[in-house]
Amino acid sequence: MKENLIKTLLAVLLLIASAGMASAHFTMVFPSDSADTVWDVAPEDYIAELGDTKTIYMMWGHPYEHILFDMSTVPEISVMKPDGTKEQLTPEEITVDGMDEDGELGTFKAYKASFTVDQEGDTVVYVKYEDIDEDMIDYTKAVIHCGVEMWEGWDAEVGQQTEIIPYMRPYGIEEGFVFSGQAMYNGQPLTDSPVEIEIYHTLDAGIEIVELAEEMFPYDPPMVFTRLMMSNDKGEFMYTLKYPGIWFIGATMEPESGQNVRGVFIVPVIEAFPPAGAQGSSAELDQAVAEAKQAAEDAKQAAAQTSSSSTPGFGAILAVTGLVAALFLVLRRK
Repeated sequence: MKENLIKTLLAVLLLIASAGMASAHFTMVFPSDSADTVWDVAPEDYIAELGDTKTIYMMWGHPYEHILFDMSTVPEISVMKPDGTKEQLTPEEITVDGMDEDGELGTFKAYKASFTVDQEGDTVVYVKYEDIDEDMIDYTKAVIHCGVEMWEGWDAEVGQQTEIIPYMRPYGIEEGFVFSGQAMYNGQPLTDSPVEIEIYHTLDAGIEIVELAEEMFPYDPPMVFTRLMMSNDKGEFMYTLKYPGIWFIGATMEPESGQNVRGVFIVPVIEAFPPAGAQGSSAELDQAVAEAKQAAEDAKQAAAQTSSSSTPGFGAILAVTGLVAALFLVLRRK
């Protein structure tokens, strides 16, 4: 009887512990016009025009579940401009609305800082935040892009202790693209280390998706909140960013003693282009080519059956002519 009671209590404790589990903490670095719209962040917010003032909001929490915590220390925030010059910004303490890990709505301590986009190209925003409760240091980077075909600076190293160097330009990335990069620690490849990947959800979407995960995977819901992989022997990694939205990719240095030090890269992912059903989409072009090839094959067979095809090369010429004509007609009607 006593043994059964102990087992029951242990099971309850484990259930409570698992209920409190959540996805990874991240420093959310979101450009926004105001605190009221910060949670509606979209890939377009990481684009600027020359002369724009960009305000960067910094929050601490679980992006996937939209859970927030008070920031326990003042973050350090700087920008590296396309020409390599650095500017340290002054963070201002604010509060933002959100939900805590118990599902209670409230306000949470956060910070913001602003800068002027005065160069075309890619400005790297980089933040250092030390969280007391998690006993870790979080280094986060995000890129603000400005200018048509001014694709310079997105892969810059800013000198963070743990830093992710992207191999792929972090804007203009469509859903389903594979993102790859290299994790570095003190300027050297961070090998065989955990890399966490997580997408951001708004509050309503976060609540809905978490409830669905708990229903479908009651044995371990967070396994689908935060995806986990390991860097290779060169510190490299790759992952398919399946959906449009704001993605967080974090590589962690886990020393034998002392604080974990993580480098995070934020990747805004746009919807597939061209959109499905749009004029000139790749799917329609593939269909047009397939129809044209079939028409050309029909023309070739017809040529082979006619007596006039005795002229050398006539069948091939007719087939090519049929292919061109068929392509013209098919593409014309699109």
